[in-house]
Amino acid sequence: MTASVANSLITVNPDELRFQFELEKQTFCDLKVLNNTEHYVAFKVKTTSPKKYFVRPNTGVIHPWDSCIIRVTLQAQQEYPQDMQCKDKFLLQTIIVSPNTDVDELPPDTFNKDSGKSIEELKLRVVYISPTSPHGSTEDDTVMNSTQSQIIQRLKEERDATVRQTRQLQQELDMLKRRRNRRSDPGFSFTFAMFVGLIGLLFGLLLKLSLSSPPTE
Repeated sequence: MTASVANSLITVNPDELRFQFELEKQTFCDLKVLNNTEHYVAFKVKTTSPKKYFVRPNTGVIHPWDSCIIRVTLQAQQEYPQDMQCKDKFLLQTIIVSPNTDVDELPPDTFNKDSGKSIEELKLRVVYISPTSPHGSTEDDTVMNSTQSQIIQRLKEERDATVRQTRQLQQELDMLKRRRNRRSDPGFSFTFAMFVGLIGLLFGLLLKLSLSSPPTE
């Protein structure tokens, strides 16, 4: 959900103008302006770089509790701004007007602050976003980046744990192989030694019996 900004007369959503910046291509951003009052509210949009942007409507009247959409179009640009940073600003002026006033009926000095009229203002900044590597400073982007970092960290921890388990299993497997080799070695076979000892004992007994037997006539 995008953030909004407001004064006593209107609410504007989003609270900044975000443009997907591509060379030699137009791009736009829509602002939704909601009248928070029971009065007719006139508005006028101004910018520090009028040659770069096309605003429609740039002036209008919003009925009580009603809203309108202002489309701001960034004209095709021939070069990237330095570090994709933009210093352009927009100013949205608002003032209460007489009921049923039409935009064509607004006096030329309606938004002249020197006339002493009660004019309210909202300032909006501009943010450029690269299509390949988006950048921004909104809360949604911050949350997304934080979530990605947590996922990457968890994957690294799981990878390290898997590597440790693999090493431990390999060590246990090597130990079992060494034990099996020792047991299968004839030179160290206890069973083989017992068998040789038994054969020697039987041979000795037979030899003793043959030597102790009396000669026959």
